[in-house]
Amino acid sequence: MRTEPLRIDGERIDPGTWRDVTRPYDGQVCGRVADGGPEHAEAAVSAAAAALDEGPLPQHRRAAVLERARELVAAERDDLAALIAAEAGKPLRAALAEVSRCMDTLTFAAVEARRLTGSMVPYDGSTGGHGKLGFTLRRPVGVAVAITPFNFPLNLVAHKLAPALAAGCPVVLKPASATPLTAYALADLLVRAGLPEGMLHVVTGDSATLGQSLTARSEVAVVSFTGSTEVGLALRRANPDKRVLTELGNATPVIVDASADIDGAARKIAATGYAHAGQSCISVQRVLVRAEVHDELCERLATRVDRLTVGDPASERTDVGPLISPAERDRVASWIAAAADAGAHVLTGGDVNDDGTLQPAVVDAVPTDVALWTEEVFGPVVGVRAVADLDEAIALANDSRYGLQAGIFTRDLDAALAAAQRLRFGGVMINESPTFRADQQPYGGMRDSGNTREGPAWAIDDYLEETVVAIQR
Repeated sequence: MRTEPLRIDGERIDPGTWRDVTRPYDGQVCGRVADGGPEHAEAAVSAAAAALDEGPLPQHRRAAVLERARELVAAERDDLAALIAAEAGKPLRAALAEVSRCMDTLTFAAVEARRLTGSMVPYDGSTGGHGKLGFTLRRPVGVAVAITPFNFPLNLVAHKLAPALAAGCPVVLKPASATPLTAYALADLLVRAGLPEGMLHVVTGDSATLGQSLTARSEVAVVSFTGSTEVGLALRRANPDKRVLTELGNATPVIVDASADIDGAARKIAATGYAHAGQSCISVQRVLVRAEVHDELCERLATRVDRLTVGDPASERTDVGPLISPAERDRVASWIAAAADAGAHVLTGGDVNDDGTLQPAVVDAVPTDVALWTEEVFGPVVGVRAVADLDEAIALANDSRYGLQAGIFTRDLDAALAAAQRLRFGGVMINESPTFRADQQPYGGMRDSGNTREGPAWAIDDYLEETVVAIQR
């Protein structure tokens, strides 16, 4: 049972009101956090700005903090995983994997802090520049506000904090209301690793109440947001004078070509369409399978999905835990029912179990105009459609307002290259689930899926500004 006050300018602040954090699996309280208000958000931004006024940390200190934080995360791996499983409902094995990924994210960010440099300017390449020596300096752009989602309460927080800190930017963190405890734990580890407390402030409370106070202040240069498309687009419209970095939703498609290893494809889809109950923006959602192998793929996929162990996320045997709330579970179930009413065939799953979990579902012949196909389902359900050829598969995959990641299973090199060139997504995975993400890759989308690329080597650029220096020799 953790109790977490606000973290502002090195102080632990009790605002007088608190919120319970509950386990999605059984509704039991697992902690409580301070319920901050606009005045706390503004105080955090002011404190972050004051820290920057003192001058950025030297690069070697930024790197050392991130490296030491990685060691502390490793030492507390089991406790962090248990905390993720409790407040997010993520199965323990997946929670342990998230902790390992967080360690990678911190390591890659430390590398960027150490090698951060400007570039030479070839002034002597023009007559007017003759006799001048030129170079650029890369400096922190200002205060960053990080707003994080519930589904990866450790690693996605790390993806916000680590590149910003590597760049030298102070950060105000607003973690998801459903899963704030893990974020507080990571913040504490960063401070233990040597991060000056003025560089990181954590504010929890109602997002609608805190949002304007966090993002509207002139001291804020960067707002980094992962979450719903509607909120992300609204943030961009409301803050045209800032760098608003958004990583948003997807209705993730994967193509299964006639030449594919059908059993291998079914195995990958079953593993990645239902992990964390499908609550990932790149969880497999739409399967476009060549008609010649449609029946085989459906049979193999349904069989594998039926074997998934559903239940308590604290158990090492569990593959699929609960959705984040009963309301989300009921929404997903209603989308499955609506698709069935429109003519789809539920091959397996879709029922609510006695413990409140949703049985993982495979739904065939999903109409292309129902929410289960067009919107991000964020639940343990995969929709399937048969297609006549690769052209139809690519056209249907692209027929979406989203463009985060897509994939194709094929043994045909021409088909693989065609998919890579014609799928309009930020990432295309070949003979791998589109749910695959390595923390050092440039990860992000197109259209309504966002406007940035995460992965420390790419993300750090969003937190830097460049000054050119010319010296007359």
